[in-house]
Amino acid sequence: MTSTIDQSLRWWADKIPGNRAIVVGADVTTYGEFEQWTARIAMDLRARGLKAGDRVPIFAPNSMLWCAAALGVIRAGGTLVPLNYRYTQEEAISVAADCTPTMIYVGGDKAGMLAGRGYTLLPIEDVAALRQGEPVDFVGDHDPDAVTVIGYTSGSTARPKGVMLTHRTMLGYALEAVINYPEHQMGATAINVAPLYTSAGTVQLVEFLNLGMTDFIEADFDAERALRLLIEEKVQIFGGVPTFWERIAACPGFAEADLSHIKWAAVGGARVPLALLETWRSKGVILRQLYGLTEAGGNSSVMPASEAVEHPEQCGRGGIFTKHRIVDENGEDVPVGTPGEIILRGPGVMIGYWNNPEATKDAFFGDWLRSGDIGVMDAKGNMQLVDRLKDIIISGGLNIWPLDIEAVINEIDGVDEVAVIGAFDEKFGETPMAIVHARHPIAASEIVDHCNTRLANYKVPRYVVVQQEPLPRLATGKISKRDLKQRYKDAHLTLEKVR
Repeated sequence: MTSTIDQSLRWWADKIPGNRAIVVGADVTTYGEFEQWTARIAMDLRARGLKAGDRVPIFAPNSMLWCAAALGVIRAGGTLVPLNYRYTQEEAISVAADCTPTMIYVGGDKAGMLAGRGYTLLPIEDVAALRQGEPVDFVGDHDPDAVTVIGYTSGSTARPKGVMLTHRTMLGYALEAVINYPEHQMGATAINVAPLYTSAGTVQLVEFLNLGMTDFIEADFDAERALRLLIEEKVQIFGGVPTFWERIAACPGFAEADLSHIKWAAVGGARVPLALLETWRSKGVILRQLYGLTEAGGNSSVMPASEAVEHPEQCGRGGIFTKHRIVDENGEDVPVGTPGEIILRGPGVMIGYWNNPEATKDAFFGDWLRSGDIGVMDAKGNMQLVDRLKDIIISGGLNIWPLDIEAVINEIDGVDEVAVIGAFDEKFGETPMAIVHARHPIAASEIVDHCNTRLANYKVPRYVVVQQEPLPRLATGKISKRDLKQRYKDAHLTLEKVR
């Protein structure tokens, strides 16, 4: 595949100029308008000195301006770096230092967080002035293998890892999607509820634009508004973490709503209660388990609708181009039904981690990406996710690395050791829980207060246990999180939240 995202957008602007491309609340842009708008942004960036490959982060909340700035960066030949808008100042500075940006789009209440650091800051509001103007003829002459997006997967206290995706990667991902899921086609409507700074948000934005679809983007998730959108716009495609589906199902009016127009409904990021599957099935909507990770470009497998009812716990067997295997620690295939690490390869897989060759090397068995997740596979090749090898916590669809939180808590005087695990949470699916071994009494509130100054809000533990005895360990000497997860599996029933 030798096409680029710039070429794809120009194609759709010529083919369906009047079709809606992106809708954010009352703000609507068509493919024709969006192509011209992002062309002007690209020309503006080049006039400011942007060169091919220069990194341009966006540190702003979801908005139409975010979408325009992002595609403007890509079309200009720059590398888009979506910055987590919930970062603290320290986290944002750390990631910015790693990607060494040429300029940064900033907006919202954190616009000044990176000021005075030597960066060229561009108010994202300024791209609004480029929405209208004289017609321009802009063609981005890009290498299909140029890095077009760097999506960071962790925070500042462990070394951030920037997943590198190229034009070829992102277009290959979109092409496979339209083959695997025919519902993803020109003119189809989809809701994108994920924050744009996440891989789900950015990848879906680019995927839907590459396929000529209409992308309804939420500035922030509101269940009642999402339900109205599903009904009024007869949205056909919707995917998200279980929390989104649960909150919509709890809305007044859900029972009477006609949702039969939803053709592709996928859920992932956390275990899905059977009751939730039945609730949506009663509406004629089959929730299909998906599997994916940022390093794979997004979703790498979705359970076929014809099999999802009988096997709701499984997440499919990949796609026409993307294949999965279950292997042991040496990368050798394990027997059917035996737990092992999920590895995969396909067009959406990253080319590596930015500025981190050691982590890139560790992420692959040959040309197979190591997921860090434990799964089992049946005789047909359908997978079921068993556990997370890397101990990642997924809260409300956001990835949280326990190592980030543990490093911050270890800064507190008197803390000997700490382990952070995921505890069940009714609203977010799971939430961080810290188990601390301390030399002298430490109040849980002290730990939370310290975390609040160093971590984004969603990373701060909602449950804290301070104990005098050491934490359980494996024979290797490592803390046994398996034992802790078992001991505190009912934390949401037996402990009080500390915040």
